Amino acid sequence: MAEGDTLISVDYEIFGKVQGVFFRKYTQAESKKLGLVGWVQNTDQGTVQGQLQGPMSKVRHMQEWLKTRGSPKSHIDTANFNNEKVILKLDYSDFQIVK
Repeated sequence: MAEGDTLISVDYEIFGKVQGVFFRKYTQAESKKLGLVGWVQNTDQGTVQGQLQGPMSKVRHMQEWLKTRGSPKSHIDTANFNNEKVILKLDYSDFQIVK
């Protein structure tokens, strides 16, 4: 298996103007486009958090999207990623918006 195909899981939290700007919807759409699974939700602190799982190369692409793009009306100040680990199988079957 090539390194880019290794399955990984990573948690994320995005800071900035990321609530009320369809950030979760765009995150879900971009993740599905890349074939990633996981979840995204708003926090009471005004951030967006979640988890990504999938091939390393696709997760890296999504991390860059979360850091630099987001939804059209969002303004990202900081993107934190942690708890990255190699996984043997995906824990989710799709990418969900958690309410």
